[in-house]
Amino acid sequence: MKLAHTMIRVKDLDATLDFYCNFIGLKETRRKDIGDEATLVFLEDEAGHYAIELTVNHGKTDYALGDQFGHLAFFAPDLEAVIETVESRGWNYRRSRPELSSKYIFVKDPDGYDVEILERR
Repeated sequence: MKLAHTMIRVKDLDATLDFYCNFIGLKETRRKDIGDEATLVFLEDEAGHYAIELTVNHGKTDYALGDQFGHLAFFAPDLEAVIETVESRGWNYRRSRPELSSKYIFVKDPDGYDVEILERR
């Protein structure tokens, strides 16, 4: 088996699409409306694999983040360039501790989910 996708509920679809498409580099490949209940938006990575399903429940504007979910993680070729982009957008982030062997940051998406950006070596 292989992972099909991860679904996350979002509050502001435009802000979330900006984050995952314009910043992370995923692309929207499919959108499905479930009547008045919800809209599903599927994002793929550059290899054409589904990565994330964004779900907007119509009429619901707030969600409680459960403590069972950890974070999403993405590889980037140049972490310093990513940090420059994050800082230019005014987003808060936290870096890995210097004593660790891997380089990464954590940044929150518009819905408060942790997103880890790892430098691919």
